[in-house]
Amino acid sequence: MKLCVVGAGHVGLVSGACFAELGHRVVCVDNDARRIAALKRGVMPFYEPDLSALVRRHARRKALTFTTDLRVGVRHGEAIFIAVGTPPKPNGEADLTAVEHVCRDIARAMTSYRLIVEKSTVPVETGKWLRRTIARNLKRPVPFDVASNPEFLREGTAVRDFLHPDRLVLGVESPQARRLLLEVYQPLRVPRVVTDIASAELIKHASNSFLAMKISFINAVAQVCDRVGADVGKVAEGMGLDPRIGKAFLAAGAGFGGFCFPKDIEAFAAIAEKLGVDFRLLKEVARINAQQRAVVVKKIEDRLWNLKHKTIGVWGLSFKPHTDDMRFAPAIDVIQRLTAAGATVKAYDPQAMREAKQCLNGTTLCRTMYDAVAGSDCLVLMTEWPQFQAADWRRVKRLMAHPIIVDGRNCLDPEQLRREGFEYAGIGRG
Repeated sequence: MKLCVVGAGHVGLVSGACFAELGHRVVCVDNDARRIAALKRGVMPFYEPDLSALVRRHARRKALTFTTDLRVGVRHGEAIFIAVGTPPKPNGEADLTAVEHVCRDIARAMTSYRLIVEKSTVPVETGKWLRRTIARNLKRPVPFDVASNPEFLREGTAVRDFLHPDRLVLGVESPQARRLLLEVYQPLRVPRVVTDIASAELIKHASNSFLAMKISFINAVAQVCDRVGADVGKVAEGMGLDPRIGKAFLAAGAGFGGFCFPKDIEAFAAIAEKLGVDFRLLKEVARINAQQRAVVVKKIEDRLWNLKHKTIGVWGLSFKPHTDDMRFAPAIDVIQRLTAAGATVKAYDPQAMREAKQCLNGTTLCRTMYDAVAGSDCLVLMTEWPQFQAADWRRVKRLMAHPIIVDGRNCLDPEQLRREGFEYAGIGRG
C-alpha cells in the first residue's frame, strides 16, 4: 500500500521505516526542514537501535522518502498516520494543537478518499474532534474515515516492538477503515483487537498508566523493605511468579521517566477529572515516582554526611538504556538536587551526552565512564546500561576518593562490590 506518516520523531520515524519493511511505500512528512534534510542524508535525529540501517536501506530502495510538504504525503498515502507530538499542558492535559493543525492541513489537501489514523497518544474522544476538524476544512466534498491505531513502542526496542508486537489495536468506525488497516498489518501474525475508536484510545492510556502503577507500587514496597531490612528483589520475584501479577515492571529503582509514562498518567488523570471520574490513584502513582528521586539523594547524603563540596560521579543520564532520550529522566532531577545542595557532579552516558549539554548546566560531562568516577566521593548509577554492569571495579575503586556506590537501578551485584571493598546501597535492598 501507499502510506503517509506525519511526524518524524520517535514514533513516526520508526513507524515509517517499519511500514517500509512490511512492504509498503511510505512518505514521511515533518515540518522540521533540518530534520528532513538530515534524514535524506541518512543522518538520524536520535539514537534507536537498528533504526539507522532500516531507514537507509529503504531510502535507497525509494520505499521510504522524506518531505516537508504535507500535500505530497496526502496525495501519496491511501492511509495517513498522524504521529506528531502531544506534550502536556501545565494542567496535565495533552496539548493537541499539532494534531489539530495536521488534520486541518490534511483536509485542505485531500482530493479523494483517505483514511486518517491517530498514531500519536491522544485522549479519548479525540477521534470525534479529528472527524469534525477534517469535515470543516475540506475544500470539496470528499469521503474519509478516521481511525485509531495506538503505538506500543518502547524506546530502545522500538523497531523490534513494531515488527514483533504482542498485539495490534485498531479502532475503526467503518468496514472500509477496518479492511485498510488490516491490510496494512497483514504481514504480522499477532492478536488483533478491532474495536471502536474511543476504546482504542483508552487502551493506550490505560496500558501505560497500569504499567506505571506497577513501578510505583514496587517502589513504595522498596521503601518498606529498606526500613525492615528486607530485599525488594526477592519480594518482587515472589510476587512475579503469580501469573495474575507477572514479573514485568516490578523492578524497584529511581522511578520511571521518558516522555510516555509521566505524560500519559497526567493526561489520563486530566481526562478522568474532566469526565467527573475520581481517579486519584493516578496522582498517587505520579507522587510516589517523584518521591523516588529524593530517596536516591537521601541515600547519597546518608553516606556522605554533607553534600556541599562533595564530588559525585553519575553513570547514566538517559531515562533508560539503549536510547539517548532524557525527557523526564530521573537523572536530571537527582543531579539538580545534588548541585543545589552544593555538590559537584561529573556525569557520563554512552548515548545521551549531546542531549545532556542542553539540560544539565553546571554538570561536568565526561568523556568516559571512568573519567566520571575519578576523584568522586560517591558513584551513583542512574541508568542500567550493560557497560556499567560490566565495569572494571578494581579500576573504579582506585580512581574514587571513597569507594561508595548508590545503585539507583538495583542492577549491580552487591556481594561482588562488597568483596571488592565498596560500600553499596541499592533501593529497597535492606
